Amino acid sequence: MSATVDFAAPTEFGRHHFYVEIPTAPREAILIHEDYGFDGDEGCRETSECRVILARELWNKIRDDARRDFNTRLKAKKQSTGTWNTGKVKLDRFLGRELCILAWAAEHATTQECAIICQKWLALRPEERWWFYAKTAAEARLAQQTERGWRKALYCALSDGEGIKLTQKIKPKSIKKEDDDILIHNLFDFL
Repeated sequence: MSATVDFAAPTEFGRHHFYVEIPTAPREAILIHEDYGFDGDEGCRETSECRVILARELWNKIRDDARRDFNTRLKAKKQSTGTWNTGKVKLDRFLGRELCILAWAAEHATTQECAIICQKWLALRPEERWWFYAKTAAEARLAQQTERGWRKALYCALSDGEGIKLTQKIKPKSIKKEDDDILIHNLFDFL
């Protein structure tokens, strides 16, 4: 078993992992990055993308549930546990994907809705969270793509469903009643 730091992130240089930037200022936003590392090719440049920029108030509502869930699973595998400290906190790439799902759902929420989102997120199996991540990241993986497809759908799926204003963008055209004096011809009438 290789050595890990924080939430089971690999200690080897250039390995794929996620990290959370927690600023020391109490009102600054939290950033979650995916760091692809070098993937065995040390001649390449390391690639990192910001996945989420989350308001501190929302982060404060979801962080403890995520920490407890991750640490319970890490203890079961006899690995060291992590905590959310200021600075960079590294996560295993699978735990990072799961955290993104929680953060993406919370980015549209109010502070009151975060408790419901956390409970529904906790009810998902890790494999389900990974599936949601794959679907969401394929369409809207960057931090500024908050208003796209699966990012909004995660909020709808994990919140309580109340107060969501999903208006119909394209309304069906109303069917007009035909006048009695207009003849409707059948295709076979012409044969």
